[in-house]
Amino acid sequence: MTDSTAPAPGEYASVRIEKGTRHPHVAQVTLIGPGPNNGMGPEFWSEMPRVMAELDADPEIRAIVVAGQGRNFSYGLDLAAMMPQFLAFLPQDKNPDASRNRDILDFVETMRQAIDSVAAARTPTVAAVQGRCIGGAVDLISACDVRHGSAESTYSIREVKVGIVADMGSLGRLPYIIGQGLTRELALTGRDIDAETALRYGLVTHVADDAAGVLDSAHATAAEIAANPPLVVRGVREVLDRATEGPIRESNRYVATWNAGFLASADMMEAVGATLEKREPRYTGR
Repeated sequence: MTDSTAPAPGEYASVRIEKGTRHPHVAQVTLIGPGPNNGMGPEFWSEMPRVMAELDADPEIRAIVVAGQGRNFSYGLDLAAMMPQFLAFLPQDKNPDASRNRDILDFVETMRQAIDSVAAARTPTVAAVQGRCIGGAVDLISACDVRHGSAESTYSIREVKVGIVADMGSLGRLPYIIGQGLTRELALTGRDIDAETALRYGLVTHVADDAAGVLDSAHATAAEIAANPPLVVRGVREVLDRATEGPIRESNRYVATWNAGFLASADMMEAVGATLEKREPRYTGR
């Protein structure tokens, strides 16, 4: 028996794809949840590589706008939806079992394919960010070629607040975009920055007045890209990526290995519990 709630072929639970609605060679990928504020739950992590593969295989698509539905681009990782998978990694007894660490490593690297698929796609991407862009959402936009933000948009590498070393690519990619200094400050504090700060440091290259304006500006830039010779556009991206792909790959592998050893910590569970219960966490260093 088939699942009547499952998306049909070419349809997805976490994103909506629109092709050629504003420009014949531009597609829009819109985050739609299904968690609140376009949170990135299991559906996003499993579907995004298929989404990018579908668009890469379409010869009519020469640029992609990545957007978010509603008031916010995305609150990042959907903790509530992912909690069952995180809990599965907690040790059930005190007997040594290295397979748990291996499973965490595989889990992190499998999840990260969702973000890596955006960076590795042959088709250029332009992010259109409105409202909040948190944690995993920053990983996503850092994998895009170009980023535009609305005037009220804010950005934060929030993983430190939930007891996790950010492991979906932002720590490897952001130093090449905004520099080591701001990357370290954001990753170590978990604080928000506003659109003007993001513009000043180059996280975004354009700030629009509002959500509608940022979508317009992102599509305008995507259309400019799509109007250029596709083979040359691909060459430009491959040359630019060649300088950074090795260090980013090594960084991503290292953080996955780190989290395989330390992810299932008492502090992580305290951070997650405090977030879900809306209280201040009490860390013990364990």
